[in-house]
Amino acid sequence: MNFEFDEMISAPGRLSILAVLVPGEPVSFPRMKTATGLSDGNLHVQTRKLADAAYIEINKIKKGRRTVTEFRITGLGRERLRLHVMKLQKILAEEKGFGQAAKPAGQAADRSGQAAANSGQTAQRPRRPAQRPDDSAVWT
Repeated sequence: MNFEFDEMISAPGRLSILAVLVPGEPVSFPRMKTATGLSDGNLHVQTRKLADAAYIEINKIKKGRRTVTEFRITGLGRERLRLHVMKLQKILAEEKGFGQAAKPAGQAADRSGQAAANSGQTAQRPRRPAQRPDDSAVWT
């Protein structure tokens, strides 16, 4: 099996940017920042890399006195993301026992053999640890 993934998409920040853009609607910089949890600088760098690879478009739109930055996924970006997801699905499908009929709630077994309740919840992104207080005054 070919485990070579597109390195442009494999980076978590870029993958989250593309995931936000999948519906096809333009997304503003502040909305993208909130949706991905990336800092201003990191979001700028990662969107620039995706734009340089032609996976997204970056548009600057004048709204009154301000310029608003919006992002939109391109056809190439959508296709590459689709291929990335297909590779992941193929790996999961080939895993022993994956894709078999689901057992009723409370009867499914996890890898350790313990019963696991089927809660119907989807996987969630891990939460970031709380920010540490600024201790820069200690060193002055």
